[in-house]
Amino acid sequence: MKKYLSYLLTLAAFVTVAALSASCNNEKDRPQDLTPIMDKALNQTSSRWYADFDEFEAKDERSQLPIGVFDSGTGGLTVLEVILSADNLNNIDGSMGADGVPDFRGEDFQYLADQANMPYGTYPSEGKTDYLRELAVKNALFMLSDKFYNLSSDRSPKGRKQKCKIIVIACNTATAYGLADIKRLLELSGTGVKVIGVINAGVNATFEDILSSKERDSLSVGVMATVGTIDSGAYPNTIMQVKKDRGYEGFIQVVNQKGAGFAEAVDLEKDFVDLSLTAPRDTYRGPVIGTGEDDINEDLMDVYNFCFQDNGVLYKKENGKYTQFQLNSAANYARFHLVSLLEKLRQSKEQAPLKSIILGCTHYPFLLDTLKQTLSELRTYRKNNKLVYSHLIANDFKFIDPAVFTAIECCRSLREDGLMALRTRTGEVDAFISVPSYSVDNKFLEQDGSLTHDFKYGRAVGTEDVTTVVVPFSKENLNPDNLKRIQKLVPYTYEKIKEKLN
Repeated sequence: MKKYLSYLLTLAAFVTVAALSASCNNEKDRPQDLTPIMDKALNQTSSRWYADFDEFEAKDERSQLPIGVFDSGTGGLTVLEVILSADNLNNIDGSMGADGVPDFRGEDFQYLADQANMPYGTYPSEGKTDYLRELAVKNALFMLSDKFYNLSSDRSPKGRKQKCKIIVIACNTATAYGLADIKRLLELSGTGVKVIGVINAGVNATFEDILSSKERDSLSVGVMATVGTIDSGAYPNTIMQVKKDRGYEGFIQVVNQKGAGFAEAVDLEKDFVDLSLTAPRDTYRGPVIGTGEDDINEDLMDVYNFCFQDNGVLYKKENGKYTQFQLNSAANYARFHLVSLLEKLRQSKEQAPLKSIILGCTHYPFLLDTLKQTLSELRTYRKNNKLVYSHLIANDFKFIDPAVFTAIECCRSLREDGLMALRTRTGEVDAFISVPSYSVDNKFLEQDGSLTHDFKYGRAVGTEDVTTVVVPFSKENLNPDNLKRIQKLVPYTYEKIKEKLN
């Protein structure tokens, strides 16, 4: 009996040592560049965020899976619209040039608007870049999963969907902060799934325009993007890298404009635009009159040419002076930020002509007509009978929408990997949107049901908390005004999703 007990103790000790050794080896072998959410997805089987990548479809089955596109809100539908209608390549040999056949004919798509967690551009200014990175990875995990929530009240994801064969990050801020993490996650997943971000695509489109222009010796490139995207330095860094890679020797000045409130206004965020109001409110978080770089300059009111109709501006005046001034339409945000960019260029040392402006946020193309109209006004604006801005705008100026080159890069990647669906039927679009979860206490919700600012930007990384869930698009979770804008500005996409709206 003693010999038997001794044997059991020895065996137990051996198993314990072996387990500890294996654990140490696993920790040693585990990549050190993983964020908490990446580690949970790859290694922690007990986590709700664990992704069983071993169950991912084999390559010969992946061609029939949908293409995943995600953004911080509905603005990314402008990217999806371009992709759906793109005819940039020859469908037989993949060479550049339209052939009358849509590049993505027969392809299915999934779109995710992370509406509950937007605006993404605010996370960096709140010191929450780590949480922003986590959101980007969670969006990618949704694209790689086969589950979704039917309703925000559901305790578990009861809906079933297909996984995605490639991921397109339609959001510039998510690309700036989350692309590297998602790439790394996919590398370690072993799925072979690739990810494409809009920033490189936008910069490549800019250089295609520059290299085809006669005005090439000295020029400026404007970047209009969210505060977070601008603060990341992603666009200037990428512009200079591509300039080097392409051997471009001309002078390029990058003029950045932080679009505080622009994207939020497009999505009708209450703190930035509230169409029900007729007077200023205390909760306003958009630009105000002041002397700072990001303030509304009262001396430039005739340049901004704001539209005051339909309460597009909420204000109070005393003795002929504004005591309160709040923008209350997306068009006025567009005007303010474009004029601000031109003012920065006018006051710069170089004043090289503005060749292009990259619309570095997917929400901005919704206001492209307003931006074009404002630029036209600036070309002819005079003060003391002298043109003020015309010499700063190149004759062949263009607004650059990165979506076009994003579509080209996505198509080429799928062709190279042999993953085009090659269906004869028309492709479909399944659209999803994030909403606050059932688990969030009402005290952390605004009257319209959205997350409060303090709760949204006060969350910690690496937890098992589910504060938002992803549900299908519906008329209940889409603002009616936003839905009208979608119908008007992305009609091809709207036709794809309208029949599934309930």
